[in-house]
Amino acid sequence: MAIETATAPPQLPHHKVKIKKPGQRSCNDKDAKGKFCGGHLKRWFYTTDVVEQACGDAEQAWGPDAEVYRCEHCKTLYLPNEEGVRGLNVAGQGQTSVFGLTVVPKK
Repeated sequence: MAIETATAPPQLPHHKVKIKKPGQRSCNDKDAKGKFCGGHLKRWFYTTDVVEQACGDAEQAWGPDAEVYRCEHCKTLYLPNEEGVRGLNVAGQGQTSVFGLTVVPKK
């Protein structure tokens, strides 16, 4: 089930929805004065959110287990980008230790 589109995602009745840019970690939504919100984007588990359970828009649109991020300030919803890396830390894999302390990655 593809939940994102190439241009603009379908909007929900009670939520503003945008597509995350690759590597994006903060909200880029502008307020009435033209200032960026700048709130951190956090993974949003909408099935356990009490307010969203009453609304039900996200679960009807995307199903129970979609990957959705929400701004901590303005509550704008962000869908993951198709080119973005999933399942890894957004900061990257990090550097190899020069002191020999690097842990062997799990397989």
